[in-house]
Amino acid sequence: MSRLDEVLGTAILKGKKALGKEAPEVLRLPLDLLRVREQPRRRFENLEALAESIREKGVLQPLLVRPLGDGRYAIVAGERRYRAALMAGLSEVPVRVVELSEKEARLLALVENLQREDLNPYEETLGVLDLLSEDLGKTREEVVGLLERMRKEKRGVAAHNVMGTPEAQRVEEVFKALGRMTWESFVQNRLPLLSLPEDLKVALEEGAIPYTAALELKKVRDEALRRAFLEEARAGLSLRELKAKVREALKKEKAPKPWYREVGERLLRLDLEVLPPERRALVERKLKELEELLG
Repeated sequence: MSRLDEVLGTAILKGKKALGKEAPEVLRLPLDLLRVREQPRRRFENLEALAESIREKGVLQPLLVRPLGDGRYAIVAGERRYRAALMAGLSEVPVRVVELSEKEARLLALVENLQREDLNPYEETLGVLDLLSEDLGKTREEVVGLLERMRKEKRGVAAHNVMGTPEAQRVEEVFKALGRMTWESFVQNRLPLLSLPEDLKVALEEGAIPYTAALELKKVRDEALRRAFLEEARAGLSLRELKAKVREALKKEKAPKPWYREVGERLLRLDLEVLPPERRALVERKLKELEELLG
């Protein structure tokens, strides 16, 4: 068993105990003693509705927290309930306290969040990269570079000699432990989300479109056309229909421009002042003839 598997397994085991039959007793802690930690899930849907439910019934499921050693506690699972409790005006909430290291807490929070249906792919991508960053001791950008080199070497595009290194082996261990997807699939389908235009990134974070639609829309270079397609996707355009529209748009982009379009573009860039007098007079005469022909 790898070091990561061991740490991840310990974290999940402790989390299951804290939430299952072996769970510690439920305590009530003041909200001002709880601290929110960094995690991949940044958007919380329907907080108002949950806050209203909490006003009526209270917090039914205890939060999972770990002691920080100074009388305060870090939230491991249940941040949405915590935020809704604040909105509802509660002063305390039920919690279960479990002993976890910071690394175990990060791993458990990530795994718990990856199981949520409302965690969007962009946030999931950042969460996986942050996990790799912590485990490898690299920045997020360095992790992305490592993954891309691994993929190129795997496909025989370039020989980086990284596949047999401890770093590459640990990348494989992480994805095996998470059990969500292979690292190859992650590089192919998720890393492109990092370079999405801002409007697509926002739509994806809001859950307005699936990541497959975002990747399709990314192919459209014309910003106005992409925005129009995005609005259609938001309105419920199917992925199949969207792909057909994008495919047609790309055909038009690749099609050679009619010769008169190129001439028109050259005319727009034309500066008559720099032409010799005789040539300038000829060009002006031809332009007037063209204007008359076009009405």
